[in-house]
Parts: sequence; C-alpha cells; structure tokens
Amino acid sequence: MASPAIFDLWSTDSLEDTQTIIRAVYKQVLGNPHVMESERLVAAESQLCDRAISVRDFVRAVAKSDFYRTRYFESCAPYRFVELNFKHLLGRAPQDQREISEHIVRCVAEGYEVEIDSYIDSDEYQSAFGENIVPYSRGRNSEANMKQVGYNRTFALDRGPAQIDSAVKSSQLVYSVANNSANSIKPSSATVIGSGTEKRFKIVVSGSKFDSPRRVSATEYIVPASKITPQIQRINRTSGKIVSITEIA
Repeated sequence: MASPAIFDLWSTDSLEDTQTIIRAVYKQVLGNPHVMESERLVAAESQLCDRAISVRDFVRAVAKSDFYRTRYFESCAPYRFVELNFKHLLGRAPQDQREISEHIVRCVAEGYEVEIDSYIDSDEYQSAFGENIVPYSRGRNSEANMKQVGYNRTFALDRGPAQIDSAVKSSQLVYSVANNSANSIKPSSATVIGSGTEKRFKIVVSGSKFDSPRRVSATEYIVPASKITPQIQRINRTSGKIVSITEIA
C-alpha cells in the first residue's frame, strides 16, 4: 500500500483548495463513488467554503446524508455497515468483536445518527484528524495501541483506488474478527484490463456457418473479460449457437 495523501484545510486556503478538500471528503466517506451534482450537499459545501463549519462537521454531514444512509445503512447487513463506518470515518478496520458488537448494539438501540456521531465525536477521531484533516486510511501505518492484524484487515476492506465500497454488500471481516484471526491477503479478483488479474471465460459454440454441413461440431474460445462482448458479436454474425459461457478459475 502506498502512503495515503493527507488533506488539511487551513484558514488561508483558497476556494480551489477547499474544493479539493470537499472532493477528498466525498471520496473517503462515501467509499469512492461517483457523486452526481444533484447528490452533492450544496449547503454544507457552502458553509465549509465560508469556514462556518469545520472539515469534521462536513464529514458528519456527509456521513448522515441520504447518499450514505441509502448505500450503507439501508442496503447492507449491520456487520458490513459497521466495518465500513470504521473504514470511512476512522480510517481503519475494527480490531475485535467487542468493537463490532458495541456499535451494532448502539445502532439498534439508539439509531443511525447516534451511531455515526459515536465515531466522529470519539477521542480517536479527534486525536487522528482533529477539526480540519480529512479522514484517511491509517491501517497501513504503525501506530500505538493498534493490533498487527489491523493491517491485513484494512487491506481486506481497501482494495485500491478502483474499488467502490457500495458494490460489496457482504461483510469482509465477519469470520476473522469473530475468531480473532488474521485475514489472508489475496490478489484482487477484479477485472483489470491488460493485467494478470483480468478474468478469462470459455465460450462453447456449436453450429457456426463455417462448420462442415455433414457434422455438428463444438468450438471453444478462451477470451479475456475485456474482449468477451466483441467475441459474442462475431459468433452471432456466423449464426453460431452459444452453448455455454464459463469463467476459468
């Protein structure tokens, strides 16, 4: 993991600098999404530009927004919601089952907004980020009172700049935290065009026009994920029948 960029808002910063801070908050707190103009928190952005609120206040507003609530509270299991709150708001993975259980109980008993406030109003948040630093991933750093397993767990939650957190609905840490064990660091299974991680598929085709009229043959194509659509189009142009498409492990 590369060292994270740290964004700190100063009273002397320009409007352009403040916009950079705003984009960094959206990226960190919302889990690297594409934010449409209609989804931006215009009033809170304006208050931050006028220094009427701090970066911490803006982080709170984003974490309590409909955007965050819909994608992470209403659409994810409670365990996933809590582990992403740790990632987005404290910049680390949960350290043990006690932390997870404490936040799930709080969320059920006291509600969504109290759960969000519990991270942002914590001594840990204040010590790590203060009033005007955008939260960032701290799990890759060596810090006092942080467990060694936190590195692997952070890596399990943060798979790089191409990841969008709302695309993963299930918990990534439920077993390792419950068993107090380390996560195995595995290569990304995401499609990365032109790299060794790009998925490959086997397409089995029968009855293409170029087959001999006296026999029915099956043809197999091994295709990378980035080329699968053009290959299917070529097969369709030859009147071939696709029997199956399977991912190659």
